[in-house]
Amino acid sequence: MSASIEPVTREAPGYTGPTMMTQRWCDVAFLHWALDPAQVAPLLPPGVHPDVHDGATWVGLVPFRMVGAGVLRGPSIPWLGTFPETNVRLYTVDERGVRGIVFRSLDASRLAVVAGARAAFGLPYRWASMEVADDGDERTYVTERPHPSRVRIRVGEAVESGPSPGSSSAGSGSLEDFLTARWGLHERHLGVDWYVPNVHEPWPLHHAELRELDDTLLAAAGFPDLAGRPPDHVAASPGVSVRFGFPRPWRRPGLLRRS
Repeated sequence: MSASIEPVTREAPGYTGPTMMTQRWCDVAFLHWALDPAQVAPLLPPGVHPDVHDGATWVGLVPFRMVGAGVLRGPSIPWLGTFPETNVRLYTVDERGVRGIVFRSLDASRLAVVAGARAAFGLPYRWASMEVADDGDERTYVTERPHPSRVRIRVGEAVESGPSPGSSSAGSGSLEDFLTARWGLHERHLGVDWYVPNVHEPWPLHHAELRELDDTLLAAAGFPDLAGRPPDHVAASPGVSVRFGFPRPWRRPGLLRRS
């Protein structure tokens, strides 16, 4: 990859284009494992490469509540716009040097949302029966099918002036920012390489302690050994409000691709 890579920024870059949808991501848990980039590269679309931090790339298991999703700048869609979701995601950089995310899987409890996202954008959504339950300072995320997953975490103090357990120091360019301050996703659909921009306020990150992990989503996404070892980084957030731009091709179809 010849292009220079854009810097990691905690603040969203300026985006003045039209809005495709708005939503809020609430009660988010971030579980991350460090991996050799060579293990991840074969799972990415052509022309997209593993992004690295201190020589490692990362695999994220991220359960949360989707709240109040709406089309364009309109109001949230009743019932359909609010549901639990869990995704397995990878951290990427394209040949322009633009950072993003590639989703290996997205499980959601609204069948219409799953069908629409798969048809319109080619995203690997799957329907699942899901639940998010709070018990004091603990939160449990359960995905019952098609691939069972159970994540139970304890959420503690906010990371405003110090790092999360097992992390580098918080701040611009930190591991926290590398993992959470992502301003678009890469996806290949119908032979076209798409980039979907998003903007939101900086993540308010909290300390979190993993109490239970019984998961097969990671294995189904191509990482059979990860759930057998503790994550290398755990954090949580009350959430952010998000605005998505429309998908745009980041290179011409048929352009010669480098592996």
